[in-house]
Amino acid sequence: MKCMHCQAEMERGTTVFHIDRKDLHVSLDRAPAWVCPQCGEVYFEAKDVEQMQDLARTLDDKAREMETTG
Repeated sequence: MKCMHCQAEMERGTTVFHIDRKDLHVSLDRAPAWVCPQCGEVYFEAKDVEQMQDLARTLDDKAREMETTG
């Protein structure tokens, strides 16, 4: 896979990814991604994005639970 920015060959690795929802902030220190060794551009595969979106939805649900019980 080529980097869209600099056209270097992407490498499978990990990156930091932040999820911010209202008053909740989560940092994934090793989110799987394609990373460009030349410019640092990051791309996520669809399956990984889906898992991160599931995590964000879970955070939203738990935050709502906390609001209603607090």
